[in-house]
Amino acid sequence: MNKVAFVTGVSRGLGESLAAGLLDGGWTVFGIGRSAPARLSREGFELLQCDLADAAAVGAIAQQAMLEAAARKPARALLINNAAVAGPVGRMGALQADELASSLLVNLVAPAVLCNAFCNAFGAAGTDRRIVNISSGLAGRVIAGASLYSVGKCGMEMLTRALVADHAEAGFAAITLRPGIIDTQMQVFMRSRAEGDLPDVGMFRDFHDGGQLVAADRVASVTIANLVERAIEPGRTYNYADLAGAS
Repeated sequence: MNKVAFVTGVSRGLGESLAAGLLDGGWTVFGIGRSAPARLSREGFELLQCDLADAAAVGAIAQQAMLEAAARKPARALLINNAAVAGPVGRMGALQADELASSLLVNLVAPAVLCNAFCNAFGAAGTDRRIVNISSGLAGRVIAGASLYSVGKCGMEMLTRALVADHAEAGFAAITLRPGIIDTQMQVFMRSRAEGDLPDVGMFRDFHDGGQLVAADRVASVTIANLVERAIEPGRTYNYADLAGAS
C-alpha cells in the first residue's frame, strides 16, 4: 500500500470516475458511502459502507480504516471529498427541517469529519498528505431555490482554508476544485425541477441542450493529472476549465 486514497461518493458520477482513475494509477482506494458500482470491483478497492448523513458512523468507520492504512506507512495518502446532494430544492421557508439538516450533513459536516479523521491518522512525517475538496461554482453565488447547496459548498471552501491554517507543515496540502458542469445524475435532478421551486431551471436545461456537459471520466482524468500527480498550491480553489485548458 504505497499510495492510499479515500474517496466519497463512488457509487456513480465523478466519484466513480475518480476512484477508477486512481485504481488505474496504482492507488489502493477506499470508497466511502452506501454502495459502489461493478466497475470498481477489482483488486485494490474496498468499500467502507456508511451513510454520509450519519456523522458519528462516518467518523468511526473512516478513522479505523485510515489508522490501519497509516500503520502501513504509505508514501502518499489522499482524501477526496466528492459526495454531495443537490436537494432539497426550494426557497427558504418551504424546506423541510430534516431535509435541510441532511443536506448540510452530507455536503459539509461529513467532509469536515473525514478531514479531521484523515489529519489525525496521517500525522506522521514521511507521508505526503493531500486533501481535495470538490466544490461548485455555486459556492461563489446563489440562485433562488438552490441556496442551501451554495451554503454547503461555500462552507467546504472555508474548510479547505482552515485545514491549511491548521497544518502548515511540509508534506500536507488541501485544495478545492470547482469541477464545472458534469454530465451526472445531479444535473438530471436539477433540470427536472419545477420552475416554481427552481426559477433558474432553464439554465440547467440549457447546459444539457447546448452540449455543455462534460463526461465525468474526462473531469476525473484532468483532476488526477493536475491535482493529484502534480504539485499544488495549498489553500487554492482550482477551476476545471483552467486545468483542462492547461492540460
